[in-house]
Amino acid sequence: MVAAAIAFLAHTLAGHWAEVTAIRLRPRGIWLLLLAMVVSLLAHGWAGWVWSWILQALQQPVSGTWSMPVYLKTNLLKYLPGNVWHFYGRVRALGDRGVAKGPAIVGVVLEPLLMANAALLLGLASPTRYWPGQILGLGLALGAIHPRWLNPVMNRLGQAKAKADLDEPLPQAALHHYPLKPLAGEMGFVLLKGIGFALVISAVSPLPASLWLSVVSLFSLAWLAGLVIPGAPGGLGVFEAIAVTLLQGTLSAGVVLSAVAVYRLVGTLAEALGAGLAVLGQRILSKV
Repeated sequence: MVAAAIAFLAHTLAGHWAEVTAIRLRPRGIWLLLLAMVVSLLAHGWAGWVWSWILQALQQPVSGTWSMPVYLKTNLLKYLPGNVWHFYGRVRALGDRGVAKGPAIVGVVLEPLLMANAALLLGLASPTRYWPGQILGLGLALGAIHPRWLNPVMNRLGQAKAKADLDEPLPQAALHHYPLKPLAGEMGFVLLKGIGFALVISAVSPLPASLWLSVVSLFSLAWLAGLVIPGAPGGLGVFEAIAVTLLQGTLSAGVVLSAVAVYRLVGTLAEALGAGLAVLGQRILSKV
């Protein structure tokens, strides 16, 4: 899948090479890119805080001041082959904090499920030819995080882990209520990511106010594809290919290709900055 996405991008880029190379940053483009990086940084910091809400919904006493730096520090690990090492790092950090392995695993796995629901919800704001499928997928995704269906799955996960590793029951994690607060929080995360992408587009080409909602909505679907398709570290290649496919009818192909390339750079720099700030902040606090 990743190889196919990269091949599609290469083919599209070759077909629109002249258009891409003709694009230059607008006069205020550099400031818009800096703003996009700040918004992207805020998005990841916010996601780290929302992660504490997910853990609290599982009756784990984790604060946002602890979860945010851990989240930011582990975020860059998603770019390693396998696209699972950031999850491993978070489970390990929760274990070091004293959270049992069962709730830790569930608290980490539940986050991308909520993100997927949030992206699908925002994706409905701009109907595409896939809209019936989006509605069906959203219904299934929203149902999947209902405690009635999710709790038995989480219990089986804990039992399987116990059988494989410990031969004794693991403390079980359970949702007592539908996770509306974490879901709303993840919608804020995806929305901030989409605004960052729209700012990148604005840096290379004028983006009318009437198109912002559509761009953010379609971005959400492209970002979701990068999240759920396995084997793509950080959604690399997949996000870009889907974004080009969805946005070509709204913007010129050259603008979209330039924007997705620049956005990948801006987003990665924001994640690296977030990880660096988290490490620096913890070092400063440890000396106080």
